[in-house]
Amino acid sequence: MTAAPRFPFSAVVGHDDLRLALLLNAVHPRIGGVLVRGEKGTAKSTVVRALASLLPPLDVVADCRFGCAPSSPDPQCPDGPHDSASTQRPAQLVELPVGATEDRLIGSLDLERALTEGVRAFQPGLLAAAHRGVLYVDEVNLLHDHLVDLLLDAAAMGRAHVEREGVSVSHAASFLLVGTMNPEEGELRPQLLDRFGLTVQVAASREVATRTEVVRRRLAFEADPVGFAAKWADADAELAAHIRAARDRVEQVALPDAELRRISALCASFDVDGMRADLVLARTAIAHAAWRGAEAVAEQDVEAAARLALPHRRRRDPFDEPGMAEDQLEQALAEAAEHAEDDGDEPPEGPDGPDGGGQAPDGPTEPTGGGGAEERSDGRAPADKAPAAPTPAFRARLLEVPGLGDGAPGRRSRSRSRSGRTTRSSTVEGHGVHVAATLAAAAPHQVARGRSGPGLVLRSDDLRREIREGREGNLVLFAVDASGSMAARERMSAVSGAVLSLLRDAYQRRDKVGVVTFRGDSAELALPPTSSVDIAAARMRGLRTGGRTPLADGLLQVQRVVQRERTRDPQRRALVVLLTDGRATVAVNSGLSGRDRAQRAVDDALRAAGLVAETGAASIVVDCENGMVRLGLPARLAAALGGPCLRLEELSAENVAGVVRAVRDERPRAA
Repeated sequence: MTAAPRFPFSAVVGHDDLRLALLLNAVHPRIGGVLVRGEKGTAKSTVVRALASLLPPLDVVADCRFGCAPSSPDPQCPDGPHDSASTQRPAQLVELPVGATEDRLIGSLDLERALTEGVRAFQPGLLAAAHRGVLYVDEVNLLHDHLVDLLLDAAAMGRAHVEREGVSVSHAASFLLVGTMNPEEGELRPQLLDRFGLTVQVAASREVATRTEVVRRRLAFEADPVGFAAKWADADAELAAHIRAARDRVEQVALPDAELRRISALCASFDVDGMRADLVLARTAIAHAAWRGAEAVAEQDVEAAARLALPHRRRRDPFDEPGMAEDQLEQALAEAAEHAEDDGDEPPEGPDGPDGGGQAPDGPTEPTGGGGAEERSDGRAPADKAPAAPTPAFRARLLEVPGLGDGAPGRRSRSRSRSGRTTRSSTVEGHGVHVAATLAAAAPHQVARGRSGPGLVLRSDDLRREIREGREGNLVLFAVDASGSMAARERMSAVSGAVLSLLRDAYQRRDKVGVVTFRGDSAELALPPTSSVDIAAARMRGLRTGGRTPLADGLLQVQRVVQRERTRDPQRRALVVLLTDGRATVAVNSGLSGRDRAQRAVDDALRAAGLVAETGAASIVVDCENGMVRLGLPARLAAALGGPCLRLEELSAENVAGVVRAVRDERPRAA
């Protein structure tokens, strides 16, 4: 059966940077792949899938499941040694779905042969299929963390290693990694971001003529895919021939010392970490020169490479926006030109250059912002204060939800999981087959069952399933007291810095976060729960303070958000982090005044805390009281919420000896 034609690469309208980045990687696969960032509906996937049809066909060993080249087969190939004839096949485009399992990615024990023939045989996964081709990961920012780690290892080493279920296998896995993502759905881990050689930002054109042509071509393709593809076949064939010619000459392209100094100066100017950027920039410039048919790299090649290789490497903090302004690049290019003209005879001042390696200070750079904002003349009450600059970020201690969950994969709380370590076997629950336990259950009965051959005689009651324990991401809901009693600039700076530190921790642990603030007369859902943690950080930096303390209303808002999110995502457990000094001053529907009103406000807050506890959400109260006189209300709130009470300074991991869990599960573990 003939596969349906893909949308032709040559027929794509616009997206010049994206097409160039893909073509350069096709010319020089060691560039390291492409990350495509952009809003939904911008043809990211269409362009990537169209690339595969342009790649040159591969010579492979006929019976090799791992795509070995006949001229240089992998000496460790599980299907080797190879004696069979070679054949030719198209380059593979292998798609890794977001919901893929670890077995599907790296391969696993062939259970059918293990249980019927009694032999250990390896069933290859997607990494084997992608060898010498393209591995495409749509929505790469939503990929499970354990799969990201495996992907990183294979991409860095060019090999996949499998150690599981008694199988030990290593095979070649060299591929062009292409990922697409929508930043609105959350950012990418910095470790994976840096692995992509190039990055491209795509957006829908605002030009009417361009948008019209996009729609016209797409409708024509949908009406007659075969005819439309045939119309563009010559253009695609010309591009494919151009790729082959550029591949043939890329190894002969010279990189003059002047351009190498230009590359190093550019990377130093943008203060990128490590040396990967220099290597990627050099390879990209060489590929660009080969693409335009030049014999040596020139300034125009370095400039084109810098636009694709440097923007995502400027991101020094999880909450920094990737990208760079045009004037920044122009200034860096102007400065780099001086180094290119230098003869380069001066020796370095140390083993790694004048600065001994140019390492950044320990820990992430804390972005500024939020401080020094002018008072808005929009009728706000005089108590409404401009946001204070947050204190420097710190490494936050681990805050966990008690018990064992079943939520989305992440790195915060313990959970039952399809990945992670195997803790035991079961006959009634779990995921996948626990091979050792199944074989152990069947072994004592083989004589009674009349076994006569090499295979095992199995029955349904022999089957044992794996119970695995991993980590899950949670809904972390911050409830921040922004009232007048918290509005001293030093204290609010410390609170904002603490929340930013916790947000950075949530980013690293793949949580979903929301922010509720309360001040004045009511509470506000400042940020509905989202996976885009950088948006939450921006809201916190702009947090204004002042007014009274509607603590009860803030907790009631928390209760509503938790209940609503539980309906939307029943398996994602919630962790409420309340930062307050506990000085409630606004009662719910109260006409009282003076001391009675204050007492009613406290009583209402405690009752509201009880309602939050009834939702089943885990809670932590961060006591922000200071001064000589402390009322101890945060501790009472923590008791009503059923969680611990921490001092603000106790959120730092450095202030806690060893590994501390803020929420301890006193209940026995579920069987």
